[in-house]
Amino acid sequence: MKDVIYITGHKNPDSDSICAAISYADFKNKTGKTPAIPVRLGEVNQETQFILDYFGVEKPIFLETVKTKVEDLEYDKVTPVLTGQSLKDAWIVMKNNNLKSIPVTNKHNHLLGVLSTANLTSSYMDIWDNCILAKSSTPIENIVSTLDGEALYIDENATFPGKIVVAAMQPDTMKDFVNEGDIAIVGDRYESQEALIDIKASLIIVTGSHKIDPVLLEKAKEKGVSVITTPHDSFSASRLIVQSIPVDYVMAKENLVTFSQDELVDDIKGVMTETRFRSYPILDSNNKVTGLISRYHLIANPKKKVIQVDHNERGQSVDGLEEAEILEIIDHHRVADIQTGNPIYFRNEPLGSTSTIVAKRFFENSLVPSKEIAGLLCGAIISDTLLFRSPTCTSIDKEICLKLAKIAEIDVNEFATEMFKAGTSLKGKTVEQIFNQDFKPFTIEGIKIGVAQVNTMDIEGFMPLKEEMLTYMDKKADEGGFQMMVLLLTDILKEGSQVLVTGLRSEIAELAFKIKLQDKTAYLPGVLSRKKQVIPPLTQTITNM
Repeated sequence: MKDVIYITGHKNPDSDSICAAISYADFKNKTGKTPAIPVRLGEVNQETQFILDYFGVEKPIFLETVKTKVEDLEYDKVTPVLTGQSLKDAWIVMKNNNLKSIPVTNKHNHLLGVLSTANLTSSYMDIWDNCILAKSSTPIENIVSTLDGEALYIDENATFPGKIVVAAMQPDTMKDFVNEGDIAIVGDRYESQEALIDIKASLIIVTGSHKIDPVLLEKAKEKGVSVITTPHDSFSASRLIVQSIPVDYVMAKENLVTFSQDELVDDIKGVMTETRFRSYPILDSNNKVTGLISRYHLIANPKKKVIQVDHNERGQSVDGLEEAEILEIIDHHRVADIQTGNPIYFRNEPLGSTSTIVAKRFFENSLVPSKEIAGLLCGAIISDTLLFRSPTCTSIDKEICLKLAKIAEIDVNEFATEMFKAGTSLKGKTVEQIFNQDFKPFTIEGIKIGVAQVNTMDIEGFMPLKEEMLTYMDKKADEGGFQMMVLLLTDILKEGSQVLVTGLRSEIAELAFKIKLQDKTAYLPGVLSRKKQVIPPLTQTITNM
């Protein structure tokens, strides 16, 4: 498993979530020993993409889950054997790597089969079948290599259709035991060698590293009889020759069980329980073999390391968080339901943006962020504080933002105008895209609610989509078990929000905001912040109920 730290914001990420993750990863890489990687849990919105493009920064990679995957385990990174290689070659690789089985692939590293010690044992148990070299189409190169031999003459049209025999009989009786096309193992006996050539054995194997008489060698060439010599004696040669069989003749080819690198460990455990193989091939995204995994590899069960920024609620975080090791939380929201197994660095400040806290960490450690990082942090603070208009904004946010703006060489007012214009355009978006670009679920006193917020400079331009949006919100509430669904259309310049409310408990919004919904909507003057002006009154209302 790679020793890295994943730094992640919340699902449906906003600019603060993305920019804080990128910037805090940069800070950790400058101050820590373990590499930090920023990740995202959803697509970036238009505003965030504007900030990233403006400063030439790539968006973080998408992280689906922090549950342990096969690729995270220290499985055996073995080099497969190629189809056509001899059993001897495969056995050497298995023995040197202490393997009970090994993948067999083609030259492109695509899996063709699995060779196990059981397959090797079977090949020896089948030694009584002395035509096995013919049946397995064993190439002469395998035979020469397996016997540590030397080719004295190989007929270009050589095939070995016959049986394997040890020519230990007299030359005059040899024809009763050896047939044309047989493979004959013989010692340094001229008469026997000549008799085998006359019979037209397909291959003569001379033991003890002995050479064949030049006259006989010429005769062998004339009759198309291949001749090799081996340093082994007749017994050893007859025992070893079966190891020249190609692995693809004895390997398992059917009903192979494989796992991909991105499969969850929890999923493969069940498959391993239902099957009885010693090990299983691992394939990458291109179906190429990367190694083998066995049951004992699952024992360690390593946990991925995570730092959360801009959130601390489990429902807003990455899937599988319960299986990860949380190292830090950097946030500016209410403290919710996150639990950790060990003490952690938890920094939660009542500021307008998480990026303000991240910037403070740079300055507190006498570090000056780069122009790009300063620009991301500045843009995120402008976004979260609505250019200092939000009631969540503090003097510290403004001070830090202006300091970052100097480093990034931008004018905050000009940049904010361009950013908000890019981020608030609803043109061409579906109601689903609009609603989910910044949606957060909350559970308060057992009541599940969802609150989405969209910044726009044209609330009136949205209203033709109102009925379609309400229908979508009803559907999402029903499918997700939400008792109330809220959408805030926030006009930053006019400093107010149009609120749309659906669900079985929509009266909660009326009580919290002291309004009367007309056709499931109302205008909330001065309401800009979901965190400070929406969630607190909803929480208090539900608690009092």
